[in-house]
Amino acid sequence: MAEDEETTLADLKEHRATVFDPTIAQHGGRIVKIMGDGVLVEFGSVLDAVASAVAIQTALAKESAGKFKLRIGINLCDVLVEGDDIYGDGVNIAARLESIAEPGGICISGKVFEEVKGKIDIATEDLGDVPLKNIGTPVRCYHVQVGASRSAPAHPTSDHRPAIAVLCFDNMSGDPAEDYFCAGITEHIITDLARFRDLSVISRNSSFA
Repeated sequence: MAEDEETTLADLKEHRATVFDPTIAQHGGRIVKIMGDGVLVEFGSVLDAVASAVAIQTALAKESAGKFKLRIGINLCDVLVEGDDIYGDGVNIAARLESIAEPGGICISGKVFEEVKGKIDIATEDLGDVPLKNIGTPVRCYHVQVGASRSAPAHPTSDHRPAIAVLCFDNMSGDPAEDYFCAGITEHIITDLARFRDLSVISRNSSFA
């Protein structure tokens, strides 16, 4: 937008008309509301939601040559319905998952992963339990590797990327109640580093162990 507002808005409208809306309809989704460049979508099936997200990201990467990128977050939850709108903590989690997804990527919750594993041919990367803004407890998160399948690793076996492990910060305050703060900072760093595809980041569970 900062470089070319008119062209960007035109591209957004075009991709919605040719990719986003038709793909959602094809997978039985319902557009609940549009918030600027963000869209809240409801699906009756979590498999349809993931399949739709993968199809959208794959098509956008091809049609826009990687120039136009969306982030997608998917959560499985019960919702509160008010008119045509939906509410609930699970909806908020989906929004937070979108915020930590890579541009052009998909981030799903552990609930979604448990439902789709073995049922849809996607490769995922476990991000561990991630603290999300304004969500009381950390949420298990997975990055869906668009364009990769379970049968083929997303990265070559001879992975020459530098690897990094983040150990938990020490609580030097003398107050055991502050341990959660140290763990939270560490998890935030791990999550942010995991967004850099040039780094191989050791998962939280492994590094903490």
